Amino acid sequence: MELTLYELYQKMLREMGPTGWWPAESKAEIIIGAFMIQNTTQANAERAVANFRKHTAFDPDQIRALPLETMQEYVRPAGFFKNKSLAVANFFAWLDEFANDYDQIVQTFGAGLRKKLLSLRGVGPETADVLLIYVFDQVAFVSDKYARTLFGLLGVDGLKKYDDLARKVDMTGFTVADAQEFHGLIDEYGKKWLHPQAAFYDSFLGGDQLKL
Repeated sequence: MELTLYELYQKMLREMGPTGWWPAESKAEIIIGAFMIQNTTQANAERAVANFRKHTAFDPDQIRALPLETMQEYVRPAGFFKNKSLAVANFFAWLDEFANDYDQIVQTFGAGLRKKLLSLRGVGPETADVLLIYVFDQVAFVSDKYARTLFGLLGVDGLKKYDDLARKVDMTGFTVADAQEFHGLIDEYGKKWLHPQAAFYDSFLGGDQLKL
């Protein structure tokens, strides 16, 4: 069956049920998680996130007050602890310029918010899109490895790099809640049916094609 992007989302939601992504108690926790997950496993990222939970309760002022060496110890389980610590410190310093008011940031930068995020230390395309969706409540799409693998199996060609898919995706018709759920569905699907990729053909999407 040939599916549009929104039809794919609806089918995944119907078959899998809501995932509730991003699982977090605050936006500050999501920010920390978005940096910790870079180039590591979910388990390692969660260990680092747990350190911030224990020692700062994800209070932005407490995070900003951390000595860099202390933050590095919290980040260490997630790897690249020096770079990630600097990225976290820089991001929360930037938030402080807006008194942690996410709506004000959206109003200030408008359609240029993604470009601004990409200018910040340690924020690449995937992290920027995660932040847009889950922190700033904007409609965006995360063209991560699971998404590129899935869409490739659904017949979309030329998806080697992040921007290869990002340029093809049109999120017209998606709400913020849809965008948040879609990323969660794709990643949960990937964990179950894309290891190995052969499992895809036994899944509920095995006979489908995607039209972008």
